[in-house]
Amino acid sequence: MDITKKNLLILHLTVFVWGFTGVLGKLISIDAVPMVWYRVMIAAATLLAWFLITKKNIKISKKQFIQFFLTGGAVAIHWIFFFHAIKVSTVSVTLVCLSSFTLFTAILEPLIKKQPIQPGDILIGLLIILGIYMIFKFEGQYTLGIIFGLLAAVASSLFSTINSTLVQKSEPSIISFYELVGAFFWITLYRLYDGSLLNTGFNLSAQNWFYLALLGTLCTSVAYVAGVAVMRTLSAFRVALITNLEPVYGIVLAFIFFQSKEQMTGGFYIGATIILASIFLYPIYKNRKNRL
Repeated sequence: MDITKKNLLILHLTVFVWGFTGVLGKLISIDAVPMVWYRVMIAAATLLAWFLITKKNIKISKKQFIQFFLTGGAVAIHWIFFFHAIKVSTVSVTLVCLSSFTLFTAILEPLIKKQPIQPGDILIGLLIILGIYMIFKFEGQYTLGIIFGLLAAVASSLFSTINSTLVQKSEPSIISFYELVGAFFWITLYRLYDGSLLNTGFNLSAQNWFYLALLGTLCTSVAYVAGVAVMRTLSAFRVALITNLEPVYGIVLAFIFFQSKEQMTGGFYIGATIILASIFLYPIYKNRKNRL
């Protein structure tokens, strides 16, 4: 197997693991805030261990530390909203709503980078809005989950846009580590404020610890390192196209694990198809546009 085929396989496995994140969020029986707190703690510790084993220099400037640390707050908000959406609705609804990340990125990126919004971005955005409207119309019982899923997409597009600038001057793994540390700090402050940290501490069932270990290591730090490594040999277009399979893998896995609980109306699947088709068309549109 040549290096390109090998990295394509690794990327598909990585995206498949990311899709499994939603299933773990449903299986873990604790609330979203402590769940994310444990996740970032385990993931940061795993990355730190990896840095120590590989003897990687992780020193950064004071300015970089502040940037990464603050961005970690947006990462924490994204994951908290994502897992809360799963708790109050379903994995399928949450993953499809999270796919609107493309829409919010098309809006936020030009604003943050002071660039004009492209007409094609507006068209893709309108298609995604149509899909979201269909889901709202036919899955009204999951309104709260849809709202939090969309808020998670907004937070994701925010820190991803910021990271696209930061990554020009720093390594992705180092950025990720300090953002995880920042996320852990901000969530710890919140948990101290609401008293949940002192009340529950580390009192969890063995099953929850097992699922959290998978979430923090395999689905976060390991998947992240693997995902970054393959980007060195694969084009941005291929990476974007394959990464868009995450909600597809996640929905299939959710149906396997939860079966009837993940069954939706026909209107949901029409809306989901519109959104997923839009996010698959988006990298194709961008790729052709960049060739002109």
